[in-house]
Amino acid sequence: MAALPGYGAPTLRSWLAVAAIVVLTLVLLPIQAAILKLRLRSWWAIPLFYHRVALKIIGVRVRVQGATSAVRPTLFVSNHVSWLDIPVIGAVLPASFIAKREVGDWGPFGSLARLHRTLFVDRERRGQVHAQNNEIAERLAAGDNLVLFAEGTSTDGSIVLPFKSALLAVAEPSVCGRDELTIQPVTIAYRTLNGLPLGRATRPFIGWYGDMALEPHFLTLLGLGRIGVDLIFHDPINSRDFASRKTIAAHCHETVRRGLLATRRGEG
Repeated sequence: MAALPGYGAPTLRSWLAVAAIVVLTLVLLPIQAAILKLRLRSWWAIPLFYHRVALKIIGVRVRVQGATSAVRPTLFVSNHVSWLDIPVIGAVLPASFIAKREVGDWGPFGSLARLHRTLFVDRERRGQVHAQNNEIAERLAAGDNLVLFAEGTSTDGSIVLPFKSALLAVAEPSVCGRDELTIQPVTIAYRTLNGLPLGRATRPFIGWYGDMALEPHFLTLLGLGRIGVDLIFHDPINSRDFASRKTIAAHCHETVRRGLLATRRGEG
């Protein structure tokens, strides 16, 4: 496991937060399961509420900048810092996530992801790519918004890694089934911990990356206190205005990177 300063036994605050989240989950999980079984169009209402309450329990305050795309469907393309990104975005957007296949095997976390109608993809298995693309196309055709973490991994939040153009294949007509797709770059920038700016020593408390174990990191983060994060929605773009998925990836990466730099300079 990657080194984490102050990594130790969970605090009382951690266990109280866990208990509250467990109760919240047990109450809302069967309701969401029933909504999905009935195929109600407002399936996203419960996840929005769930994530907002979960963030209050954890102590996360999200500062939203910019306007979210009103076009359906929209592909939201973001940087990736932590498992905490899911509730941060999920508390604001009525959207599903595109995640790596392994997420579905993360016990209760995987179950919650399924109730959020997460799309699990495995780009390493070429034989499944066509079927996965068809599923993505069906969801877009139904007007579903999707969220993609285009770095293909997570970081400590101090940088934005280059976006993988292969992941932006979802924007190609052969995959999304349409000649144009609205894409909105999104920057996630964790700013403060208990009112103090995040630095090199404190970023690993929030960032979940490398070979950090999930459960200990989860318990540690829940005991931290107040966390401030900016969620910046940049101007949407149209896929037809770009020559290829590589140029889309480059544009989104530069936009998200500048958003992170602006926040770190205090311009956000």
